[in-house]
Formats: sequence, C-alpha cells, structure tokens
Amino acid sequence: MIIIVVFVALVFLYSLVSRRLEHTVVTAPIVFTSGGILLILAMQGFQEFGIQQAIILKLAELGLVMLLFTDATHINLKTLWSRKNLPLRLLSIGMLLTILLGAVAAHLIFPHLSIGEAGILAAILAPTDAGLGQVIVRSPRVPLRIRQSLDVEAGLNDGLAVPFCMFFIAVSQIGTEGVGRVLLNYVFEQLGMGALVGLTVGLIGGLLLAIARRKEWMAESAQQLGIVALPVLSVIACEPVGGSMFIAAYIAGLAVQSGFRDASTNSLEFTEGWGKLFNYFVFFLFGLFVALSFRQFSFVHMLYAILSLTVVRMLPVAIALIGTRLDPASILFMGWFGPRGLASIVLGLVFLEEEANFPGEETIKLAVMATVMLSILAHGFSALPGIDLYARRVAELDATTPEKRQ
Repeated sequence: MIIIVVFVALVFLYSLVSRRLEHTVVTAPIVFTSGGILLILAMQGFQEFGIQQAIILKLAELGLVMLLFTDATHINLKTLWSRKNLPLRLLSIGMLLTILLGAVAAHLIFPHLSIGEAGILAAILAPTDAGLGQVIVRSPRVPLRIRQSLDVEAGLNDGLAVPFCMFFIAVSQIGTEGVGRVLLNYVFEQLGMGALVGLTVGLIGGLLLAIARRKEWMAESAQQLGIVALPVLSVIACEPVGGSMFIAAYIAGLAVQSGFRDASTNSLEFTEGWGKLFNYFVFFLFGLFVALSFRQFSFVHMLYAILSLTVVRMLPVAIALIGTRLDPASILFMGWFGPRGLASIVLGLVFLEEEANFPGEETIKLAVMATVMLSILAHGFSALPGIDLYARRVAELDATTPEKRQ
C-alpha cells in the first residue's frame, strides 16, 4: 500500500512543476526512478514488506501489450519510405547489427552466458525509448528529418525486438526441452497463432468500429474505449491457443488501421493520458528494484552498460547511415540519442516471468538494470546540451545538405 501512496503523491507533486521541468535536464523518468530509489533508502527494513512481483509482472505485461498496440497503430508506410529511408535503415540494418553486436559484447564480458542468454540480453536492450527522447523529437532546433527518424525508430523497434527476445529464450530452452518441441512452440504457437489472433481481432474490430461510426451508433467519447479494448481482447484470445499476446497486440494494431483510419488518433489520446501514468509507475518500480539490487552491481555490469549505450548502439547506426550524406555530427547525434527505457524494463520483467531458471538470469537482470539506469541519467542530462551543440553545427551546414532539406 505504501508504494501506491508514495507514487500517487509523487505524481501530484510532479504535475505541479511539470511545465517548469520541461526546460531543464530533469526528465520524468529521472524523477520517478529517483523516487523509487529514495523510498527504499528512506525506509529501513522496507524489504520486509516485500513487493508483489506477480502483480507487477502482470501490469508490466499489460503495459507492453498496450505499448505495442499503440505503436503499431502509428505505423505509416509513407513515413517509413520517406526521409531518404532513414527510419528503415535504423530499423533494419541498425537494429540487426545492434542485437548482433550486443550479443557478442555480452558473451565477451559475461563468458558464463550461453549464446541464447547473450542474445536475450541484447534483444531486451535493443529498443530505444520514445519517452526518454521526447526532448529531442520535440525540439524545433533539431532538423525535422533527424527527429522524425529517431521518433519513428523508437516507436517501432520495441515491437520488432519482441520476436527476437522470444527466439533467444526459445534457443536457451533447447537443451532441456528438445529442438523440435521448442521450435514448434516458437514458430507455430507463439508467432503463428499470435499473428493469427492479432490479425483477426484487428480486422474485425476495425471493421466494426468503422461501421458503428459511419452509422453514428458510437459516441465520440467511446471511440477510445473501443480501440483500447482490442489489445485486451487479443490477450484473452491468445490464452486458449498459446499464441504470444505481444505478437497479437502488435499485429492487431497494424490490422485495425485497414478498417478504422482514426485508430492512431484514439490510441494516442490513451497514451497521452493513462498511458503516461503507467509509464511513470514502471519507472517508479524500476527505481525500487535498482535500490533493492544495488549491492549486487559490479564493474562488469557497468562496463556492459557503457558499451551498450555507446559502441553497441552508435557503430550500427553509423553503418546503417552509410550513403545518406549526413554530416558526421548528425550520425553521432542519432547514434548517441538512442536511450534505453520503458520497453527494455518491461521486456526484462517479461523475461523474468518466464521462470525458465536460466543460469545467467541474474546477470541478465543486473545488466539490464545497469544499462537502463545509466541511460536515464546520461541521456536525460545530455539532451539539452546535446541539442545546443548539434544546433550550432547544423547552422554552419550548407543549405543543400540533407539536414536542411525537408
């Protein structure tokens, strides 16, 4: 109960000064993560209260479902193909190389991790966080092409990271369950049935929403409820067939647009309201877990965190952007501002809920926490100074450069 009380009080206090904080380096993730850490530090013996991890994990799962669905409803193929294909480059070459390099780094730094476990860690930390990068994507001082590309990348790469994470979890289980059983479960049940459920719910749901609005049966205020219900229905429908609720939610978000064009608008209204509250709660809980695990962190966890935010992210971005004629400052800017946040936290919690008892589970948990914590601080504090430096460089560029062309 005390967790909820402190969180609600923190939400109220944050709301009072939120506009003032928008012009500082103190971001919402910093505020709520710090709040969770301070709660542990301020209350001796708080660990004895325990944290209802099962409830938290279920909330995290539902949150990831909603995040994947809403992100998918915002996918615009024209946007993906525009901006000289920058978003596609980041989501294809960039992301694949990030996962590969992240797995290699994990295997070198943590030799006891299996290939599958190294892949799990890399996949969990592959997606970037649109919320942590809001200062960047909303700044008019950053060229439109650059901020839109980063925004699209962050909005879509969490959905792309899910099947990779599931695949590496399946690979890590081969030794105990057998290749045939694991691959059948992964390809047919989780991916296949998940996609089928999502496609069915999205198509039928979008069609019914469109008909109801065209015939004026549906109140404007209820449209958001109708949209939000679809990913929940996907979760329910996946239970009896064994499909992945995350794959289903993502596919449903893609499919609903074919019948109901305003799906993205209604889902955006949800994420701007209740979705933000959930995001803040996840960061608050993350702070609790970081404080409770503080004594377990070591140099190697921090080393991997530093590599994950620099070489593992920036080198693949640089390779992906070869041939775009972007200024080196733009490539460096896009490479650095790939913060890890909400999606990595939730994917990490979902991994823990699998209860597969992998030998490297504790290492993966601590490496994820160290990376996200470092990212919250480093990207939060560097956002405004980074924009200042980059804006000065852009101002010096010729008018014909890609950064200046809209």
